[in-house]
Amino acid sequence: MRLAQQITGKRVLFPRASEVDIEDFKISGLQPRQVLVETVNSLISPGTETAWLNALPNTPMTFPQYPGYSNAGIISALGEEVISVQAGDNVFSSQPHATHVVCAESAVSKIPSNISFEEATFTYLVEIALQGVRKARIELGEAVVVIGLGLIGQLALQLARLCGALPAIGIDLLGNRVALAKELGADYAINSKDADVKESVRAITDGKGANVVIDATGSPLTPPTAVSLARKYGRIILLGSTRGETKFNFYSAHLEGISIIGAHVATRPNTDSSPGLWALADERALALKLLSQDKLNVKDLVTTRMPFTEARKAYKMLADSKDSVTGILLIWK
Repeated sequence: MRLAQQITGKRVLFPRASEVDIEDFKISGLQPRQVLVETVNSLISPGTETAWLNALPNTPMTFPQYPGYSNAGIISALGEEVISVQAGDNVFSSQPHATHVVCAESAVSKIPSNISFEEATFTYLVEIALQGVRKARIELGEAVVVIGLGLIGQLALQLARLCGALPAIGIDLLGNRVALAKELGADYAINSKDADVKESVRAITDGKGANVVIDATGSPLTPPTAVSLARKYGRIILLGSTRGETKFNFYSAHLEGISIIGAHVATRPNTDSSPGLWALADERALALKLLSQDKLNVKDLVTTRMPFTEARKAYKMLADSKDSVTGILLIWK
């Protein structure tokens, strides 16, 4: 379907490593079963987007790139044969940072009426964090440690508590993140700069260690620490995307019968959910339901709101001010 007039939009661009720009682009029409969304808010995913921006290990390292996968907006036009949504609907999609995005009808999800656009932008990050608790198969009363309390780690810790983690323990080396985890309900929050984390976790768990350790850092240095915190037959969940190689003697994990489980969101099946492996559509519906029913606090994860025109400044803040910035929302409309 051709639009009444060609639309000129703006979008965030990584033209080359470590550079951020905003460029114009044009939309002239929609294919059948496509919708046009005018973005209201989008959320920067700090770990992934800064890693891709700086061409860190285990990223594509190809440019230009159009970052972002947490977009909330309003449908403004429909292609032919669209039946499940209509113009004016508030929707979430895993689309880039841009004033307008074109999506397949099947790729947008209606935002419940009691969720703000800001809250809805967290949907995909909730889906990512869900992988950590699903793969862990947390049982009521198990001790769970989450290492790394950025956005994903904070969400994973909240989800672990919903699954029955007791105690739920957060660990980070940044003071504001440790304090935030405690405010959001962690039973214990440990600053690894100020305490011996192994001794602290052992003390909390009567010397046994954690049943589950979720590594949400993405640091190649963390897995050995995670193993040291786990008890015999414990589970290590690799939730953060590791940016580099881990040099590690696995003998201690082998000797203690510790399981090490990868939990990247890409492991989800496309269809047919099963225990521990929910399909994308079911996972997204659950994420929106958790937000709608106030099971998760994401409002306090937003530390900065800024117009999209200041995108360069936003990414620079993430690089320079990690101790004071957790979540940055871009405002488009």
